[in-house]
Amino acid sequence: MTYLLALDQGTSSSRSIVFDADGRVVAVAQRELTQHFPQPGWVEHDPMEIWDTQLATARAALAQAGLSARDIRAVGITHQRETTVLWHRRTGEPLSRAIVWQDRRTEPLCAQLREQGLTETVQATTGLVIDAYFSGTKLRWLLDTVPGARALAEAGELAFGTIDSWLMWQLTRGAVHATDVSNASRTMLFNVHNNRWDDGLLAALDIPPAVLPQVLPSSAAFGDVHADWLGHAIPIGGVAGDQQSALFGQACFSEGLAKNTYGTGCFLLMHTGSRCQRSANGLLTTSAAQTSATPAYALEGSVFVGGAVVQWLRDGLQAIDSSSGVQALAESVPDSDGVVVVPAFTGLGAPYWKPHARGTITGLTRGSTLDHIARASLESIAFQSAALLLAMDRDAQTAGGQPLRELRVDGGASANNLLMQFQADLLGIPVLRPKVIETTALGAAYLAGLSCGVFSGTDELAARWQAEHRFEPQRDRTWATERMAAWEHAVRQAALET
Repeated sequence: MTYLLALDQGTSSSRSIVFDADGRVVAVAQRELTQHFPQPGWVEHDPMEIWDTQLATARAALAQAGLSARDIRAVGITHQRETTVLWHRRTGEPLSRAIVWQDRRTEPLCAQLREQGLTETVQATTGLVIDAYFSGTKLRWLLDTVPGARALAEAGELAFGTIDSWLMWQLTRGAVHATDVSNASRTMLFNVHNNRWDDGLLAALDIPPAVLPQVLPSSAAFGDVHADWLGHAIPIGGVAGDQQSALFGQACFSEGLAKNTYGTGCFLLMHTGSRCQRSANGLLTTSAAQTSATPAYALEGSVFVGGAVVQWLRDGLQAIDSSSGVQALAESVPDSDGVVVVPAFTGLGAPYWKPHARGTITGLTRGSTLDHIARASLESIAFQSAALLLAMDRDAQTAGGQPLRELRVDGGASANNLLMQFQADLLGIPVLRPKVIETTALGAAYLAGLSCGVFSGTDELAARWQAEHRFEPQRDRTWATERMAAWEHAVRQAALET
C-alpha cells in the first residue's frame, strides 16, 4: 500500500492525517493550540507550540496507523494562511509570538498605505486589498517593533515565513527556507502575474528582501523531513495555504468550480483557470495551488468569523457545553424570529471590508430567547457566505462567465445539516458535501502525491471526487431575497452606517 502524510496546521489546532492512495483517511491525530489575546484586536500563537504540536501529531498519526516513516511516500503541508513568523536563521528560534491572520494591530499602517495612494498598486500587483489580514504589514510591524529585528534582517540573519515556511524550516533542520505560490500570494508583497516578490512593494513596506523565502509551485520537491523527527527521511512534495488546498482537495481544478470551507472563518473560492480576474465586487484575486510553473488563479471571499461564532456561544455566552450542541439549540425553534446576528468581532471581510465594524444582534423582542440567538448565530455563517457568492456571480457575469450551478463544501461546520440546508435555500443552488470532508488535508496529500508520481494527474484526482450528500434548495427566491435584505440591513448597523 502507498500512504501519504498531510500536516494540517490550523488556527485552533495542529492535525496530522494519513491517507492511502485512494484518498481514504487511515489515521488522524489532533492537538489544540493555545490562543493568546494580549490586547484588544491582537491574536497570537507560540511558534514553538505550533511546531511541537505538529510534530507530536505526525508521530501519533503514524503510530495509530501502525506505520513507520518508511511507509510514507511523501508529506504535504497545509496551514492557516497569513499568520506571520520571524525567526533567527542560525538558531531557528522565533523572535516573538506569531501574529495570527485574525490580528488587527496593523490597521493604522494599512491606513497610511492607503493615504499614500497605494490601493490601486497593491490590487493591480497582488490581487489583494490593503488590509491588516495579510502578512506584509505584520512583518513590517515585527521589524519595527521587536528590538534589534530590523538590523538583524538587513544583515541577512532573520527568516520570515508563513506557517508552511516555519514548519519546513523545522522539519528540515534549517535546510529549507521556502514557500509556495498560494502562500506567497497572501503576503501583499508578491506579484501574482509573474510569480515573483515585487521590488516596489518591498520598498513601500520597507521589507529587506533577505528575509523572504524561495517560492516554488505547490507541487514540488521542497526538501526532506529530517530522519531524526520521524525515524526516516520523507520528501516534502506538496505545500498550499489551507483554502487553496481545500479547493484542490475538492477537485476544483478548472474555471467555474467553487468550494466553501466552513472553519474558524469561512472561505469561498472559485477557480478562474489561467485568467487573473480582477473583482469589482470586493473579492480578492489569489493564486490557486499550482502543479507547475504555469500560473492558476481563483477569486476568493473571506469571512473572518464563521465557525468561531459557535465558539463564542460556547465560551463567551456559555450557552452550550460543546460546539456540537448548537444544532439542537437552533433546531428547537422553527426560525430566528427576526433576530439577526452579525459576528463582526474583528471587523467584516469580503465583500464589505469594514475593519471598524463590530458585532451586533438586531431584531430582539420580548419573545426572543437564547434559542433564537443560537439559530441566528448559525445562520450568520450562511448569510456571510451567500454575500460572497452573490459577489462572485456578479464578477463572473461581468467577465462573460457562467453563474455557479453548485457549491462544494467542507470544513467542520459543513457537517451541520441545518446550516447546509439553510445555505442551499439562500443561494438557490445545490450544496454538495463530499464523502471525504477532510478536503484541506486531502489537497495537501494530493499535491504531495502528484510530485512523487503516486497520481498521474488532476484528471485522475477529479474522477475520485464523490458527493456524500446533496442539499437541494427548498425555498423560493422571494424568501431568500427578503432574508438577504434583512441581513444587509443588519450589516449596515454593525458598520455604523445608516
